Order: sequence, then C-alpha cells, then structure tokens
Amino acid sequence: MWRNRNVWIILTGEMIAGLGLWTGIIGNLEFLQEKIPSDFVKAVILSIGLLAGIIAGPTAGRIIDQSRKKTVLIIAGLGRMISVLFMLLAIATGSVWWMIAFIVSIQISATFYFPALQSAIPLVVKDKDLLTMNGMHMNVATIARVAGTALAGIMLVYWSLASLYWVSLLAYGLLLFFTMALKIDEGKGSSQAGNEKREKSGFMDVFPVLKAYPTVGMTLVMTMIPLLFLGSFNLIVINLSEIQDSASIKGLVYTFEGIAFMIGSFAVKYIARKWKTTVILFFFATMVAVAEFMLYFAASMTITLSAFAVLGFALGCFFPTAMVIFQKQMPKEFHGRFFSFRNMLERVMFQIVLLSTGAFLDLVGLQTMVIIFGVISLSMTAIFFIQMKRRNIILDEPEIEPVTNPAAEIV
Repeated sequence: MWRNRNVWIILTGEMIAGLGLWTGIIGNLEFLQEKIPSDFVKAVILSIGLLAGIIAGPTAGRIIDQSRKKTVLIIAGLGRMISVLFMLLAIATGSVWWMIAFIVSIQISATFYFPALQSAIPLVVKDKDLLTMNGMHMNVATIARVAGTALAGIMLVYWSLASLYWVSLLAYGLLLFFTMALKIDEGKGSSQAGNEKREKSGFMDVFPVLKAYPTVGMTLVMTMIPLLFLGSFNLIVINLSEIQDSASIKGLVYTFEGIAFMIGSFAVKYIARKWKTTVILFFFATMVAVAEFMLYFAASMTITLSAFAVLGFALGCFFPTAMVIFQKQMPKEFHGRFFSFRNMLERVMFQIVLLSTGAFLDLVGLQTMVIIFGVISLSMTAIFFIQMKRRNIILDEPEIEPVTNPAAEIV
C-alpha cells in the first residue's frame, strides 16, 4: 500500500487541507464570539450551512456516481477556494451575512468533496488495506486538526483574524494541486451498458440497496450516536472556555482529543484481532456516552481533558471500523449516492444537535445538557443492540482473502 503514489497524494493533500480547514474553523468561532452573544443564534448561523449541504446531497450523490471522482474533487476544491473569499469580505465589512455566504458555499463544496473522496479510496487501495488506509487518513486529518488549531491560536495572538483565512486559501490551493496529480482507474469491469444503467439511476435507488444490505444500514444508524457529541463540539468548547475562564482550554481540548484519536485509530487494527466488529462498535459507542457524563465536572480542567481523551480514543476505534463496513459491503456503483446520503444524514443530525445544544446552553447550562446527551447516547446504543439481535443482523463476516488465522481478522 505504501508504494502506491495515490495513497501519498491523498494523505499529503489531506494534511495540507486540514491545516486550512481548522485555521478557518477557529476563525469562525472567533468571529461568531465577537459578533453574536447568544449560543442559540450561533447555532442557527452554523446550521444554515448544514441545511445547504442537505439540500445539495441528492444531486451530489447522483453526480459522483455518474462522473469521474477526480473531476468532482477538483471542482469541489475550486469551490472551497472561492468560498474563503466570502469570509475575507465578511471580516473586511464586519457583516455576518458574508459569513453566512461563506458557510453555505463551503458546506456545498464539502457535500461533493467528501463523498467523492470516500468513493475514491476503495479504487486506489486493496480491500485488505482499507482499515489501515481509513485509519491513516483519519490520523492525518487529526494531526492537521491539532496543528491547525495550534497554528490558529498563535496567529490570533500575533496576526489579524483575516490571516487565518489567507492560510486557508493557500492550503486549499495546494490541495487542488495534489488532487490534479491523482491517477484513479475508474474503468475496471465497467461496461457501456453498465455506464448507461448508472446514468439512468437516481439518488433514491440507494434505499432498496440499503434494505438489501442490513449490515450497512445498521452500521449507518450506529454512526449517529457519536454525532450527538460531535455536533455540539464547538459550542461546548466555547462554553468550557467561559466556565474555566481560560482561552487556552480551546487548544488543549482539540489537542487531547486529537492525540487520543490517533492512538485509537492505530490501536483498532490490533483490537480487531481480538474483538469482533460488533463488540468494537457497541463498546466504543458506550464510551462516547461515558465521555459526555464526565463533562458534568466541566469546572475541572483535568476531568475535562480526560473526557475529550476518552472521546478521541473511542472515535479513533469506531469510525475506521464503520468505514470499512461501508466501503467493502456496499456495492461500489452505489458509493457516491451512499456516501452522499450518509453525509446528508449526518448534516440533519448536526442541524438538530446544533440547535438543541444552543437552546440547552441558554436554558439549562452545559452540565445538565451533557447528562441529557449521555442518557440519550446510552439509550440509543441499547436500542440499536436490541434491534440488531432481534433482526439477526451480523456485522462480522469472514475475510474474503485467505488468511493464516481467520479468527484474528475482521471486516
């Protein structure tokens, strides 16, 4: 796998783009904190971009399946660069409306970019390398997040807010350069008749396929559990900073969570040799709820950072495992529509969680909110486990390629 130039191009591009993404996100939080006093109004503004992504989702999925993945990635990359210009205008004019234009445009670009990338990964690596590739890709994204947030913090001290977005613009430009260097063979096994059939198919065709592959459907539903925490992440970080009266806690939270995520994504390959896929997914979904309960002690920096470390390790094990199930068990001709549908579903959840978080923080405060979220996460985990047993859904399957010790391998 490491001799594959496409792997290095994807990982290097992700590192550079991640630096730009996270400097921009910290800039967004800083801009919102300056302009908008209410947590709920902040949540509404952030949710507008998610709504735009939901609306664009069906079109994105259909286009990704009917087009070359590289072409979609390039056009989405250009869209990201254009969107940054809107944020520079927002800073220059002090207008929240230009920021909304930025959020909408960059979310639409992401609606095309990420499903196309997720569809391209199985085309550039072998099935047996998917868990390693997904873990490494998420690791690189996490390193970029830690480095990007640290860089943004330093830049805010010494430079202007606009400088963060100039860094983002440069990073997205470099990502575009790396994307153009990709060589993806998308023609293997595809016939003219198959291409014509795919062109006639629509976004709604993904639903019968999900019904035919209940393992994929159950895993998709399982991924909604961590989103309760992730959707409220940025607003929680802002509130922790206010509760502890510390600006540095923002960077520390991202650092602890990011490092733990990297450790988890490395560890999951070894955990998978002893634990079944089902155990991995349900155990680490439970650990996400544990991390939420720990934030009840938000006034303690030690417990707060421990909570985000638990969250990071759990996510580092959970998401690469779930992604392998999606990439291996969902037919490749439906990858674009499936990953677009998944992103739409995530955006709907983020929208609900963002608005709920803003309202909860204004009404009951952080500590009561995290207890409510923890109870919801545990309840969802229990309900999904019962449903899986009742419907006899098996998340594990035998490894396709022969191995010395099949019991030590997972999908």
